[in-house]
Amino acid sequence: MARFKHSESLGISDEFPVRVTAIRRLGPLLSAAALLAACGGPEPIPLPPAPPSTSTTAACPASGVAITAGEVDSASGLRALGIILTNCGTRDYTANGHPAVRVLDENRTPLDITVGNGSAPVSAPDAYDAPPRPVMVRPGQRVTARVLWRNTVTDSTVTATEGHYLEITPGPGEPAQLVAPDGGIDLGNTGRLAVNPWAARP
Repeated sequence: MARFKHSESLGISDEFPVRVTAIRRLGPLLSAAALLAACGGPEPIPLPPAPPSTSTTAACPASGVAITAGEVDSASGLRALGIILTNCGTRDYTANGHPAVRVLDENRTPLDITVGNGSAPVSAPDAYDAPPRPVMVRPGQRVTARVLWRNTVTDSTVTATEGHYLEITPGPGEPAQLVAPDGGIDLGNTGRLAVNPWAARP
């Protein structure tokens, strides 16, 4: 019986161990090449950039106080609007007395309106008519005042007055600030506005 070498019986030459060793050595290189090829493929789609943040707080005026308007309470023809003074500065502020208020039209032109301190004669006096007194407003704190009017039309031949802005001066010698009440200032033809003083209220 003819004898064959183990390598010959398998049809494998003596070079087989060398080739196997070479393949084993090339294995890590081939894996690395595959990774590089994968890295060279299309890059993942980047996330969209975050939208720029929008500040909901107006810049603090140089005076250190900011005037804003609340919602208009309209019941039985009587309109009541809260005016808010916020100390947005870094120093204490003293609010005292009644704010000075003017009604402006859509072009910011002053209207001929009588403005009185106290609820009467627009409405019956109430808790807002307490005598004014100085109120210390520390940074971050606020006080409120109130504006009253009626949309009564007493003479159909007189055009009803419609204001769009209120020009509010917090105190004597201070710069005025504009607020735009939601819905405007529908004064009918009464031609009158009432203002209550600054006070610390809930």
